[in-house]
Amino acid sequence: MNITVLDGHTLNPGDNPWTPVERLGELTVHERTSPDLIVERAKDADIILTNKCPLNAETLAQLPKLKFISVLATGYNIVDTAYTSEHGIQVSNVPVYSTDAVAEFVFSLILDFYKRPAFHSELAKEGAWESSPDFCFWENPHFRELAGKTLGIIGFGRIGQRVGELGAAFRMNILAHSRSRSAETSFPFQWASTDEILKQSDIVSLHCPLSPETHGMISESSIAKMKPSAFLVNTARGPLLDEQALTDALNADRIAGAACDVVSAEPILPGNPLLRAKNLTLTPHIAWAASEARERLMAITAENIAAFLAGKPIHLVGNQ
Repeated sequence: MNITVLDGHTLNPGDNPWTPVERLGELTVHERTSPDLIVERAKDADIILTNKCPLNAETLAQLPKLKFISVLATGYNIVDTAYTSEHGIQVSNVPVYSTDAVAEFVFSLILDFYKRPAFHSELAKEGAWESSPDFCFWENPHFRELAGKTLGIIGFGRIGQRVGELGAAFRMNILAHSRSRSAETSFPFQWASTDEILKQSDIVSLHCPLSPETHGMISESSIAKMKPSAFLVNTARGPLLDEQALTDALNADRIAGAACDVVSAEPILPGNPLLRAKNLTLTPHIAWAASEARERLMAITAENIAAFLAGKPIHLVGNQ
């Protein structure tokens, strides 16, 4: 079997070998592939691995040898699954690999907002401590404890529940919203509507999938419901929030701060308003990318391919 990786750099920038996949066929790895090169590079592929390279119907129609697609991520919206279902091309994703990585990253953002250790380290190195009239100083108006604060989680799947578990360990009050309301956890939490979460939470963390219902759910009107002291975290999908509305709210001090690891178009475009927002931590979609998470992603991808080759595919997505 010919296996072609279209955009392998983010999974393996040099520290996460393709060895588990190499054992399963003739492997060709491209670090990055522009859309106009997909057909040329994948024309002889029986199996394609893709993370963000789009495989739409027009492209797939030009790949007659293709039998299987393994998406190097959980989200698989870059594949036209209606086409693959109709033409017998099986598609798998990697549903669970970054739960701990993302949840821990969420709390790194929260703790940085409340504690600012790196910021104060730089101030000390610049001489602010040695010139201080007191034995200590701090320049953070949000220098508070997490204990007793309310953490609102919108989207209560695996990652959302892990964020809630970490919050409970800090003795935070946990509010959660999920359409199914079916979670069973080892920590106390309360179900709440999105409006209740926005109004009551000191911290709001987004973990819901992108859908027509959730697109733009954080808007000018929803931000207006939040406390002026509230902190918003988005490590889920960029289009969940209106970036201009968030920028305006931050710049007008209508909420205290925010952190975004995802944006509407990635890499971020020069005109994205978030680049001009104050009190915003903006990171380049790295919450998922801990080395352990990428190693799991590689291993599960190999399992997906091996299962397909054995005629017992796993982690299938779409109408299969």
